[in-house]
Amino acid sequence: MKVWKKVVLVVGAALMSAMILGGCSSAVPSDPNNICSIFQENDSWYAAAHKVHDKYGVPINVAMAIMHQESNFVDDAKPPMRWMLFIPYGRGSSAYGYAQAQDEVWEQYVEEVGSMFSDRDDFEDALDFIAWYMTKTKNTNGIALTDTYNQYLNYHEGWAGYRNGTYKSKEWLQKTARSVTNQAAAYRNQLLQCQLY
Repeated sequence: MKVWKKVVLVVGAALMSAMILGGCSSAVPSDPNNICSIFQENDSWYAAAHKVHDKYGVPINVAMAIMHQESNFVDDAKPPMRWMLFIPYGRGSSAYGYAQAQDEVWEQYVEEVGSMFSDRDDFEDALDFIAWYMTKTKNTNGIALTDTYNQYLNYHEGWAGYRNGTYKSKEWLQKTARSVTNQAAAYRNQLLQCQLY
């Protein structure tokens, strides 16, 4: 009888832990192409987006369009695993989280404006990172915060890569930057129309 009670307690504790952890995970928006829907489903994201906008002056629609492209709002997104025949041999980069920030530049962000508690799989931290990066792009390469196309090229290629024109031979990247620009424009139009609170 005592053994049965212990089993019930252990199973109960495991189920409770799973429920708590499940409640902490961020749900991917049901319609990532509609910013009104995104913010209606995640009201804390709406507050975080305005906080980041107030801090950096970055247009919400541009920062959100970059995040959409990078991770599709998946909190623990990673580059795909590379394979040699049937053997995995690592990912293409250290990019991780909502913003797909790589280790080196994330460490720079944490050192400059983040904190030891900043996480790449935290929405507000990731959006703050994108806004910080966009501001550095403006200051480093003179790209306006509203210039989604060139902001995204900087985000993907890095500040030095952009200055060296590494994107010029990458038609697929230019196409992606145009897609991000179109998404930012759609988000902007939606924000003018949607009624959130």
